[in-house]
Amino acid sequence: MMYRSSLMSALLCAVFVSLVQPAEAQDYKKITGLKNPESALVAKDGRIFVSEIGEFGKDGDGEITMIDTTGKVSVFAVGMDDPKGLAMIGKDLYVADKTRVLKIAPNGTWQVFAGAKDFPVTPMFLNDLTTDIHGNVYVSDSGDLNGIGGAIYKINPEGKVSTVINGKQDPRVLAPNGLITDDTGNILLYVDFASGILYSINMKSHLMVDLASGFGGGDGLVDGPNGVYYLSDWKNGRVFRFKNDEVEMIQDGFKASADITLSQDGKFILVPDMKAGELVWLPVPK
Repeated sequence: MMYRSSLMSALLCAVFVSLVQPAEAQDYKKITGLKNPESALVAKDGRIFVSEIGEFGKDGDGEITMIDTTGKVSVFAVGMDDPKGLAMIGKDLYVADKTRVLKIAPNGTWQVFAGAKDFPVTPMFLNDLTTDIHGNVYVSDSGDLNGIGGAIYKINPEGKVSTVINGKQDPRVLAPNGLITDDTGNILLYVDFASGILYSINMKSHLMVDLASGFGGGDGLVDGPNGVYYLSDWKNGRVFRFKNDEVEMIQDGFKASADITLSQDGKFILVPDMKAGELVWLPVPK
Protein backbone atom coordinates (compact mmCIF):
# COMPACT_ATOMS: atom_id res chain seq x y z
CA MET A 1 0.00 0.00 0.00
CA MET A 2 1.37 3.38 -0.96
CA TYR A 3 1.00 6.78 0.59
CA ARG A 4 0.68 9.31 -2.19
CA SER A 5 3.09 12.25 -2.16
CA SER A 6 0.32 14.49 -3.44
CA LEU A 7 -1.21 14.38 0.00
CA MET A 8 1.68 16.34 1.40
CA SER A 9 0.27 19.45 -0.18
CA ALA A 10 -2.95 18.85 1.70
CA LEU A 11 -1.43 18.99 5.15
CA LEU A 12 -1.83 22.74 5.47
CA CYS A 13 -5.05 22.98 3.50
CA ALA A 14 -8.65 22.79 4.60
CA VAL A 15 -10.49 19.70 3.46
CA PHE A 16 -13.58 20.24 1.36
CA VAL A 17 -16.30 17.70 2.11
CA SER A 18 -19.03 16.93 -0.41
CA LEU A 19 -21.70 14.29 -0.20
CA VAL A 20 -22.49 13.03 -3.65
CA GLN A 21 -25.79 11.42 -4.51
CA PRO A 22 -25.54 7.69 -3.66
CA ALA A 23 -25.78 5.27 -6.51
CA GLU A 24 -29.15 3.73 -7.19
CA ALA A 25 -29.72 0.38 -5.54
CA GLN A 26 -28.20 -2.30 -7.74
CA ASP A 27 -27.96 -6.07 -7.65
CA TYR A 28 -24.28 -5.99 -6.77
CA LYS A 29 -22.37 -9.23 -6.66
CA LYS A 30 -22.29 -10.44 -3.08
CA ILE A 31 -21.63 -13.44 -0.89
CA THR A 32 -24.20 -13.96 1.85
CA GLY A 33 -24.51 -16.11 4.94
CA LEU A 34 -21.31 -14.87 6.62
CA LYS A 35 -21.13 -14.62 10.40
CA ASN A 36 -20.28 -11.02 11.29
CA PRO A 37 -17.69 -10.52 8.51
CA GLU A 38 -15.20 -7.84 9.57
CA SER A 39 -12.27 -7.68 7.16
CA ALA A 40 -11.51 -8.66 3.56
CA LEU A 41 -8.10 -9.13 1.96
CA VAL A 42 -7.13 -10.00 -1.62
CA ALA A 43 -3.99 -12.09 -2.00
CA LYS A 44 -1.60 -11.66 -4.93
CA ASP A 45 -2.93 -14.85 -6.51
CA GLY A 46 -6.49 -13.49 -6.50
CA ARG A 47 -7.89 -15.42 -3.56
CA ILE A 48 -10.04 -13.43 -1.14
CA PHE A 49 -9.89 -13.95 2.60
CA VAL A 50 -12.66 -12.79 4.93
CA SER A 51 -12.53 -12.78 8.73
CA GLU A 52 -15.76 -13.88 10.40
CA ILE A 53 -16.12 -12.92 14.04
CA GLY A 54 -18.96 -15.35 14.70
CA GLU A 55 -20.71 -14.46 17.93
CA PHE A 56 -19.14 -11.41 19.58
CA GLY A 57 -17.36 -12.33 22.80
CA LYS A 58 -17.64 -16.08 22.22
CA ASP A 59 -14.14 -17.54 22.06
CA GLY A 60 -13.28 -20.24 19.55
CA ASP A 61 -16.08 -19.68 17.02
CA GLY A 62 -14.22 -17.22 14.78
CA GLU A 63 -12.92 -18.31 11.39
CA ILE A 64 -11.36 -17.20 8.13
CA THR A 65 -13.27 -17.87 4.92
CA MET A 66 -11.52 -18.15 1.56
CA ILE A 67 -13.01 -17.39 -1.86
CA ASP A 68 -10.95 -18.82 -4.70
CA THR A 69 -10.61 -17.38 -8.19
CA THR A 70 -13.58 -19.43 -9.43
CA GLY A 71 -15.83 -18.02 -6.70
CA LYS A 72 -15.83 -21.17 -4.59
CA VAL A 73 -16.25 -20.43 -0.87
CA SER A 74 -14.52 -22.58 1.75
CA VAL A 75 -13.34 -22.40 5.36
CA PHE A 76 -9.61 -21.64 5.53
CA ALA A 77 -8.91 -21.47 9.27
CA VAL A 78 -10.98 -22.02 12.42
CA GLY A 79 -10.83 -21.77 16.21
CA MET A 80 -10.21 -18.04 16.60
CA ASP A 81 -11.98 -15.76 19.07
CA ASP A 82 -13.08 -12.48 17.39
CA PRO A 83 -10.89 -12.24 14.23
CA LYS A 84 -10.86 -8.83 12.57
CA GLY A 85 -8.12 -7.12 10.52
CA LEU A 86 -6.10 -9.13 8.00
CA ALA A 87 -2.66 -8.68 6.45
CA MET A 88 -0.33 -10.90 4.44
CA ILE A 89 3.43 -11.26 4.32
CA GLY A 90 4.66 -13.77 1.77
CA LYS A 91 2.34 -16.75 2.00
CA ASP A 92 1.42 -16.20 5.65
CA LEU A 93 -1.81 -14.52 6.71
CA TYR A 94 -1.95 -12.42 9.88
CA VAL A 95 -5.12 -11.66 11.80
CA ALA A 96 -5.95 -9.40 14.74
CA ASP A 97 -7.83 -11.64 17.15
CA LYS A 98 -9.22 -9.82 20.19
CA THR A 99 -6.09 -9.29 22.34
CA ARG A 100 -3.54 -11.11 20.19
CA VAL A 101 -2.20 -11.30 16.64
CA LEU A 102 -2.15 -14.70 14.93
CA LYS A 103 -0.02 -16.01 12.07
CA ILE A 104 -1.77 -18.45 9.74
CA ALA A 105 0.23 -20.80 7.53
CA PRO A 106 -0.82 -21.61 3.94
CA ASN A 107 -2.46 -24.84 5.13
CA GLY A 108 -4.74 -22.95 7.54
CA THR A 109 -2.99 -23.88 10.78
CA TRP A 110 -2.19 -20.96 13.04
CA GLN A 111 -0.05 -19.90 15.96
CA VAL A 112 0.09 -16.87 18.21
CA PHE A 113 2.48 -14.33 16.68
CA ALA A 114 2.09 -11.74 19.46
CA GLY A 115 0.08 -12.54 22.58
CA ALA A 116 -1.58 -10.14 24.99
CA LYS A 117 1.36 -10.32 27.39
CA ASP A 118 3.78 -9.30 24.62
CA PHE A 119 2.24 -5.81 24.35
CA PRO A 120 3.45 -2.88 26.49
CA VAL A 121 -0.12 -2.61 27.80
CA THR A 122 -2.70 -5.39 27.68
CA PRO A 123 -4.73 -4.74 24.51
CA MET A 124 -8.43 -4.01 24.79
CA PHE A 125 -9.74 -4.35 21.20
CA LEU A 126 -7.17 -5.20 18.54
CA ASN A 127 -8.74 -4.22 15.24
CA ASP A 128 -7.01 -3.55 11.92
CA LEU A 129 -3.66 -4.71 10.54
CA THR A 130 -1.23 -3.49 7.91
CA THR A 131 2.41 -4.19 7.02
CA ASP A 132 5.43 -2.32 5.69
CA ILE A 133 8.23 -3.13 3.26
CA HIS A 134 10.47 -4.25 6.13
CA GLY A 135 8.15 -7.07 7.19
CA ASN A 136 6.75 -5.28 10.23
CA VAL A 137 3.10 -5.68 11.17
CA TYR A 138 1.08 -2.76 12.56
CA VAL A 139 -2.07 -3.28 14.60
CA SER A 140 -4.62 -0.80 15.91
CA ASP A 141 -6.14 -1.13 19.37
CA SER A 142 -9.49 0.65 19.37
CA GLY A 143 -9.66 0.57 23.17
CA ASP A 144 -13.19 0.92 24.50
CA LEU A 145 -14.24 2.45 21.13
CA ASN A 146 -15.08 5.73 22.88
CA GLY A 147 -11.64 7.22 23.55
CA ILE A 148 -10.09 5.14 26.32
CA GLY A 149 -7.18 2.79 25.67
CA GLY A 150 -6.61 3.59 21.99
CA ALA A 151 -3.17 2.83 20.56
CA ILE A 152 -1.23 1.68 17.51
CA TYR A 153 1.51 -0.93 17.84
CA LYS A 154 4.35 -2.16 15.65
CA ILE A 155 5.36 -5.84 15.68
CA ASN A 156 8.72 -6.69 14.13
CA PRO A 157 9.35 -9.96 12.21
CA GLU A 158 10.49 -11.64 15.42
CA GLY A 159 7.25 -10.77 17.21
CA LYS A 160 8.59 -7.94 19.38
CA VAL A 161 5.93 -5.32 20.05
CA SER A 162 6.52 -1.58 20.44
CA THR A 163 4.20 1.43 20.68
CA VAL A 164 3.83 3.73 17.70
CA ILE A 165 1.42 6.11 19.44
CA ASN A 166 -1.33 6.04 22.06
CA GLY A 167 -3.88 8.31 23.68
CA LYS A 168 -1.54 9.29 26.49
CA GLN A 169 1.02 10.59 23.99
CA ASP A 170 -1.56 12.43 21.88
CA PRO A 171 -5.15 13.06 23.06
CA ARG A 172 -6.39 12.87 19.47
CA VAL A 173 -5.74 9.13 19.53
CA LEU A 174 -9.15 7.87 20.61
CA ALA A 175 -10.03 4.61 18.85
CA PRO A 176 -7.62 3.88 15.98
CA ASN A 177 -9.01 1.56 13.36
CA GLY A 178 -8.07 1.31 9.64
CA LEU A 179 -4.33 1.47 8.88
CA ILE A 180 -2.07 1.72 5.84
CA THR A 181 1.65 2.48 5.43
CA ASP A 182 3.55 4.21 2.65
CA ASP A 183 6.12 2.58 0.37
CA THR A 184 9.03 3.68 2.60
CA GLY A 185 7.63 2.45 5.90
CA ASN A 186 7.97 5.94 7.38
CA ILE A 187 4.41 7.20 7.07
CA LEU A 188 1.35 5.59 8.63
CA LEU A 189 -2.22 6.66 7.89
CA TYR A 190 -5.08 5.74 10.18
CA VAL A 191 -8.76 6.55 10.56
CA ASP A 192 -10.23 6.92 14.03
CA PHE A 193 -13.45 5.10 14.84
CA ALA A 194 -14.48 7.54 17.57
CA SER A 195 -13.76 10.86 15.83
CA GLY A 196 -14.09 9.91 12.15
CA ILE A 197 -10.83 11.71 11.36
CA LEU A 198 -8.10 10.52 8.98
CA TYR A 199 -4.57 11.11 10.28
CA SER A 200 -1.05 10.87 8.94
CA ILE A 201 1.76 9.91 11.32
CA ASN A 202 5.44 10.40 10.54
CA MET A 203 7.01 7.53 12.46
CA LYS A 204 10.41 9.20 12.57
CA SER A 205 9.37 12.63 13.83
CA HIS A 206 6.16 11.37 15.52
CA LEU A 207 4.33 14.29 13.90
CA MET A 208 0.62 13.53 13.58
CA VAL A 209 -1.45 15.58 11.12
CA ASP A 210 -5.21 15.74 10.46
CA LEU A 211 -5.89 15.03 6.77
CA ALA A 212 -9.68 14.84 6.57
CA SER A 213 -12.78 14.38 8.69
CA GLY A 214 -16.41 13.37 8.44
CA PHE A 215 -15.96 9.59 8.29
CA GLY A 216 -18.36 8.80 11.16
CA GLY A 217 -17.33 5.48 12.66
CA GLY A 218 -14.18 5.25 10.57
CA ASP A 219 -13.31 1.62 9.90
CA GLY A 220 -11.66 0.43 6.69
CA LEU A 221 -8.95 2.35 4.82
CA VAL A 222 -7.44 1.38 1.48
CA ASP A 223 -5.54 3.27 -1.20
CA GLY A 224 -6.23 3.16 -4.91
CA PRO A 225 -4.42 4.58 -7.95
CA ASN A 226 -3.60 8.23 -8.58
CA GLY A 227 -3.79 9.40 -4.97
CA VAL A 228 -7.26 8.05 -4.22
CA TYR A 229 -8.22 6.66 -0.81
CA TYR A 230 -11.37 4.78 0.10
CA LEU A 231 -12.75 4.69 3.64
CA SER A 232 -15.71 3.01 5.28
CA ASP A 233 -18.02 4.27 8.02
CA TRP A 234 -19.20 1.32 10.11
CA LYS A 235 -21.69 3.27 12.21
CA ASN A 236 -23.56 4.85 9.29
CA GLY A 237 -23.09 2.19 6.63
CA ARG A 238 -21.21 4.39 4.17
CA VAL A 239 -18.19 4.24 1.88
CA PHE A 240 -16.20 7.38 0.99
CA ARG A 241 -13.58 8.49 -1.50
CA PHE A 242 -10.84 10.96 -0.54
CA LYS A 243 -8.73 12.70 -3.19
CA ASN A 244 -7.23 16.16 -3.67
CA ASP A 245 -8.53 17.47 -0.34
CA GLU A 246 -12.10 16.40 -1.15
CA VAL A 247 -14.22 13.79 0.60
CA GLU A 248 -17.11 12.26 -1.31
CA MET A 249 -19.62 9.75 -0.04
CA ILE A 250 -19.89 7.24 -2.87
CA GLN A 251 -22.36 4.78 -1.34
CA ASP A 252 -24.58 4.40 1.71
CA GLY A 253 -27.25 1.91 2.75
CA PHE A 254 -24.98 -0.71 4.27
CA LYS A 255 -25.94 -2.00 7.70
CA ALA A 256 -22.35 -1.87 8.97
CA SER A 257 -19.61 -1.36 6.36
CA ALA A 258 -16.43 -2.74 7.93
CA ASP A 259 -12.81 -3.23 6.80
CA ILE A 260 -12.78 -2.75 3.02
CA THR A 261 -10.27 -3.68 0.34
CA LEU A 262 -9.94 -3.40 -3.45
CA SER A 263 -10.51 -6.25 -5.88
CA GLN A 264 -7.48 -7.56 -7.74
CA ASP A 265 -8.46 -5.71 -10.93
CA GLY A 266 -9.17 -2.49 -9.01
CA LYS A 267 -12.71 -2.26 -10.35
CA PHE A 268 -14.52 -3.01 -7.10
CA ILE A 269 -14.39 -2.11 -3.43
CA LEU A 270 -15.01 -5.27 -1.44
CA VAL A 271 -17.22 -4.28 1.50
CA PRO A 272 -17.83 -6.66 4.41
CA ASP A 273 -21.30 -5.64 5.60
CA MET A 274 -21.02 -7.01 9.09
CA LYS A 275 -24.61 -6.84 10.32
CA ALA A 276 -25.98 -8.03 6.98
CA GLY A 277 -23.58 -10.99 6.92
CA GLU A 278 -22.45 -10.18 3.40
CA LEU A 279 -19.37 -9.40 1.32
CA VAL A 280 -20.41 -6.90 -1.36
CA TRP A 281 -18.62 -5.97 -4.60
CA LEU A 282 -19.15 -2.19 -4.84
CA PRO A 283 -18.14 -0.75 -8.25
CA VAL A 284 -15.37 1.83 -8.04
CA PRO A 285 -16.81 5.16 -9.23
CA LYS A 286 -15.30 6.70 -12.34
